[in-house]
Amino acid sequence: MSKNWISVWGNAMSIAENRPEGYGKNITLRYPFFSPFEGEKIRLTFDNYCGTEPVTISKVTICQNHKFYPVTCNGETSFTLSAGFAGVTDPLDLSICANETLEISFYLADYTQLRSAVFASGPYSEGLYATGDQTENPDISMDISRKINMFYFLSNISVYTDTASRHAIVCYGDSITAQAWPDYLKKRCQQIGARGTSVIRRATSGSRILREYSCITYESYGLKGTRRFGHEVPTDGADTVIIQQGINDIIHPVGTDINPFRPMSDLPTSQELIDGLKWYIDQTRTLGYSVYVGTLLPIKGWRTYAPFREDLREQYNDWIRTTDLIDGCIDFDLAVRSASDHTAFAEGFDSGDHLHPSLKGYEAMADAIPDCLLF
Repeated sequence: MSKNWISVWGNAMSIAENRPEGYGKNITLRYPFFSPFEGEKIRLTFDNYCGTEPVTISKVTICQNHKFYPVTCNGETSFTLSAGFAGVTDPLDLSICANETLEISFYLADYTQLRSAVFASGPYSEGLYATGDQTENPDISMDISRKINMFYFLSNISVYTDTASRHAIVCYGDSITAQAWPDYLKKRCQQIGARGTSVIRRATSGSRILREYSCITYESYGLKGTRRFGHEVPTDGADTVIIQQGINDIIHPVGTDINPFRPMSDLPTSQELIDGLKWYIDQTRTLGYSVYVGTLLPIKGWRTYAPFREDLREQYNDWIRTTDLIDGCIDFDLAVRSASDHTAFAEGFDSGDHLHPSLKGYEAMADAIPDCLLF
């Protein structure tokens, strides 16, 4: 029986919004995670990729059935991540059952720059922070804690397991992927019996393929593709990546007369956007992964909507639907658009901002993934 590490949970690591209160002290962060399959060991990745100063993780525990297990890195219970670097914890012997939910808690004792973080939402994507060291408290009081959808430093969880018929799928993208469809895909895997598949989200809100912001006003919109892809996509046990990105390249530029940070010179041609996607595809092939690309969703009604942006979206989607450079197109656009107006969401599928789907829309996106990818 062949065994190896396979990721069961993951997020990208991006830049938290720049605020004067961007430091924390004497706080515990707790994140539940779901493992679709069993394992005999577990290890965690903590990542300070976007940090500008060292970060010390003072204490880490894993909670299973109300019992806490200490986690070490190089044999130490406290460890420091240099700016721009990640650390993988020592393997912890722990018998994990299929379809089990456990909790990771880690304590930040001293002033800590809370810069390396990412937003994520969905049925499996919520955590909390609490005052004090609560890493061994099974029932943190609501009086000293608060729910959050920001994920700080923790970027990956892998279990040591039988590799037969088990694998990870990486979902790579922007805010649409940072929201609920990867979590609904996890649910779907359970519903259809694809219990050997884990779904790993690598998504950062506001990010673009070709550009990134250098100003503190918008730096939380994330790194560009050439700084993200190679850092995020290589994942324990992964063999497939689903890419859904490009809409922010199209909708962000408005002209310096409207916003000094968003010049129209940032607007790509359809060929430039396609070339950026081709670079992703080439990088995926070097990893030995299959690559599927999702079409861009409707944007009619979004605040910067214009016919020339719609033309760009359609040209980009047409290329995705017809290219032979990928293993398949996931037609997310078709899954959520109106039958009578292909530039708009179908009724009930729009969150209300005309850019992000509703929860019903995210479920439709998850349902658009072919079964063959999940087994």
